[in-house]
Amino acid sequence: MNRFVYSNRNLWSGILFGIGLVAFIDETVFHQLLHWHHFYDKATTEVGLISDGLFHAFSWFATIGGLFMYADLRRRNAFWLTRWWGGLLFGAGSFQLYDGLIQHKLMGIHQIRYVENVILYDLVWNVLAALMFLTGLSLMYRTRSRPFSGKAHSYEH
Repeated sequence: MNRFVYSNRNLWSGILFGIGLVAFIDETVFHQLLHWHHFYDKATTEVGLISDGLFHAFSWFATIGGLFMYADLRRRNAFWLTRWWGGLLFGAGSFQLYDGLIQHKLMGIHQIRYVENVILYDLVWNVLAALMFLTGLSLMYRTRSRPFSGKAHSYEH
């Protein structure tokens, strides 16, 4: 029953880890390995590289923060896997939707890839983000705490 007491901590650990994980994958794959873009593409390559470094630091701190919370939950025997996965997918999907809609389209600070038919990349990016977001929301809803019901959920792992 410790997992109900630490329900929000399970959620926030997953959210932070999800944000950090997706940001790390974005930075590593699309920025460093494929060289599709920098975090900020409206200036020189040097500014783009500095922005990538700051972005990488952000993803690292979010990941480590989520993992510290995870370790604390395990130590307290309060880890709730389903709730944590809900947070992870919600955090990952939220960050990716923010990146794809706000940074790519609204602010225009970079695109996924600079090609003629970028809409295909945008669709894949944002559909995957929406699927993660909605799956995370569903898991979060299923595992919401019900302190007065007295019923334990049978799907907890």
